[in-house]
Amino acid sequence: MLQEKAREQRFIAICMLGFVLFNFPVLALFNVSGTVLGIPVLYAYIFAAWALLIVLLALLAER
Repeated sequence: MLQEKAREQRFIAICMLGFVLFNFPVLALFNVSGTVLGIPVLYAYIFAAWALLIVLLALLAER
């Protein structure tokens, strides 16, 4: 019972992290006129943050 509650809280924390990562103030930090390997910085950030959230959720779901 306690493990299920802890897992649920971790899922909620990861979702909240996603809300923060894709909200205005953080996105504005990466809205610059530069590139990373030929990809605009904002697009690279969005893809990397999205991939990070997927990995974190997958790791938590596998436990």
